[in-house]
Amino acid sequence: MFNKFDVLETIDMIEKEHLDIRTVTMGLSLFSCIRETAQKTADAVYDLVMKKAEKLVPTAEALSREYGIPIVNKRVSVTPVSLLTAAFPAKSVLVGRALDRAAGNLGIDFLGGYSALVHKGTADYEETFLKTIPETLATTERLCSSVNVGSTHSGINMDAVRLMGQIVKEAAARTAEKDGLGCAKLVIFCNAVEDNPFMAGAFHGAGEADTVVNVGVSGPGVVHHALKFVPDADLTDAAELIKRTAFKITRAGQLVAKEAAHRLGARFGIVDLSLAPTPARGDSVAHILEELGLEVVGCHGTTAALAMLNDAVKKGGLMASSRVGGLSGAFIPVSEDIGMIESATSGNISIDKLEAMTCVCSVGLDMIAIPGDTPASTISAIIADEAAIGMINSKTTAVRVIPAPGKKVGDRVSFGGLLGEAPVMPVHGGSSEKLIARGGLIPAPVHSFKN
Repeated sequence: MFNKFDVLETIDMIEKEHLDIRTVTMGLSLFSCIRETAQKTADAVYDLVMKKAEKLVPTAEALSREYGIPIVNKRVSVTPVSLLTAAFPAKSVLVGRALDRAAGNLGIDFLGGYSALVHKGTADYEETFLKTIPETLATTERLCSSVNVGSTHSGINMDAVRLMGQIVKEAAARTAEKDGLGCAKLVIFCNAVEDNPFMAGAFHGAGEADTVVNVGVSGPGVVHHALKFVPDADLTDAAELIKRTAFKITRAGQLVAKEAAHRLGARFGIVDLSLAPTPARGDSVAHILEELGLEVVGCHGTTAALAMLNDAVKKGGLMASSRVGGLSGAFIPVSEDIGMIESATSGNISIDKLEAMTCVCSVGLDMIAIPGDTPASTISAIIADEAAIGMINSKTTAVRVIPAPGKKVGDRVSFGGLLGEAPVMPVHGGSSEKLIARGGLIPAPVHSFKN
């Protein structure tokens, strides 16, 4: 039960420390929308989203007013579209545009699920679907796409990895006038989860109920502010403080999630307690790591500090709710974190260091701008490296890189809003072409055989 001190503390977190509910995401099953043609399926998809998510935005806004907690994004995730359009994959773009139109009409910020699951192999219809992604992202505004190319249990589908390098390049080229914005809406996963409320990787898994509400909370500023009161504490005490702070943040998220589900006639799914930063000062994961004692994020010790932060966040959240899920931990998107932006601009953090950090954080190489002339095979190799980290470590990893058309190292890309801006970072010059051209399947690790 909350006492008056809890209430005052929560108000302080909201007003001074950037505590917010980053997203209320409604997950919708679209299997009932499958029809004999692409157009009829698209029409059924549009009608279902309009009906089921009709009250999502006004409900979230009402809850925000009643509880005094900002709810930044109202989102929808849907069944992976490739499963709906297997009979007519070349026309999947019709379903994508129908989803985007529904999102726009309802005032939904982003809609995720233009997705495919190809972690063990790529069927002919899935390959055709994947090739529609660049056009679909270029001709929609709010739609997001994701592809799962590997898992600990199945290994890494290197044929899909090779294709995704080409697709990332094409998505950037089709949105060149916006610095390759299409790539900011495309995530390539290993070990993707079915209940992730965060974009661009959200989709509604086949094992989920028909209609679910998942909530993502975010409080980098709250954690950063709390650590300022213990500047000389040892790391054990710092971890305990982070755990207690994550507990409080998660409680606020669960309160909103359960009430939102009740009002929307949906099941309460999970609370994702990820520390998701924004470009706003005071809302940075990088600055938490610097508060722990790093002169600048990216210097030696960064991976250790991030490992402690991520673990403490998870432990605190798990004590606060029995429905913790999604990704849950700490995100390190370069363009969306003011501390990361500053470190990348000054040259203190590289893609190699970010890759090392992904071994212990929530997701992976996220919102990183690279030179526009980066070969597709190099992008595929970046995806393969990150997928290998996820596969071997039994964790979710992902790649969201933007080969910025016409840009070179030192130039900047700008997307605005939560997507932020970032300097173009260098990639290694050696060729990975032969490795990627081999294709095939990287076998699952020996420790995956558990049954």
